[in-house]
Amino acid sequence: MASDLGSLTDVAGLRVGHYERSNRSWRTGTTVVLADQPVTAGVDIRGGGPGTRETDALSPMNLVEKIDAVCLTGGSAFGLRSADGVVDELADRGRGFRVGPEDHHVVPVVPAAVIFDLGRGGHFRHHPDPDFGRRAIKKASRTERRRGSIGAGTGAIAGGLAGGVGMASATIQLADQHGELVAVTVAALCVVNARGSLINPATGRPWEPHPAIKTPTSKDRNTLAEHLNNIAAPSLNTTIGVIATDARLDRAEVTRLAMNTHDGLSRSIRPVHTLADGDTMFSMATGAISLNVDERAVALSNLCAVAADVTALACVDAVIHATPMPNVPSYTSLCPSALK
Repeated sequence: MASDLGSLTDVAGLRVGHYERSNRSWRTGTTVVLADQPVTAGVDIRGGGPGTRETDALSPMNLVEKIDAVCLTGGSAFGLRSADGVVDELADRGRGFRVGPEDHHVVPVVPAAVIFDLGRGGHFRHHPDPDFGRRAIKKASRTERRRGSIGAGTGAIAGGLAGGVGMASATIQLADQHGELVAVTVAALCVVNARGSLINPATGRPWEPHPAIKTPTSKDRNTLAEHLNNIAAPSLNTTIGVIATDARLDRAEVTRLAMNTHDGLSRSIRPVHTLADGDTMFSMATGAISLNVDERAVALSNLCAVAADVTALACVDAVIHATPMPNVPSYTSLCPSALK
């Protein structure tokens, strides 16, 4: 199996939880990113067919300053109901936007985005509901590092191959509020269900280099090419995800971070942002590290560059770790020689 490039939970204060059903009539799931404390968040949507919830609340021009969780899910528009379960669970915990004096006077704001995976388990109306969201948030853990065909990526397909959940993280040295260099973490979690391909058919390798992948044998490349050439028709798709950092960013800055993740999508997925994709990337900043005011513009530019890098790696990571479906092979099942 491919190496671990890091996890979204490498950003201290974030938890990831997955819940899925995969059997003869189900192949879908939900992934929740839960913050220990409210975080500043943003979003950027580039695909032509998005399915989202509460994204307007993240605008720097609107009221809600911080959120507690993001919900990523299968089920297309039906799957948006999984966010109801996340909202209910947060409300039970007294977390959300406060609207009154009592502890339970809260309205949780849970932005959500969906991928199209309807019918991939054999039954078109089997899709996530509020129970999926509640189960996923209850499973949220600071140590979650699994990837592949889990959670929201259970029924994902990317360019005719099995897709899934991928993650990557990196650290960058930036000056803090005292002028001292500190390690700032940037991490991505992507649910890859793209219409475009992540694999270069000429080389049999991902478009974006991955440290666990080498050039496969000519036999495996031919097998891959034959499969890609025989795909009858493209499916409805979407890539969604979360980019996170422990830097303290305002809402405009964290939105800029989300915008730059699409550079990573474009490097790893070809084509990307089609009318049949609903590509949506959320961003979260925990605020643990205050950046130096005098060097803030440069620091933000560097953070955005790293955000693109880890997003591109997370997308490839998803395809590398995916497992085959009954009628859709995975990349590694066609090209086992590509794994180092």
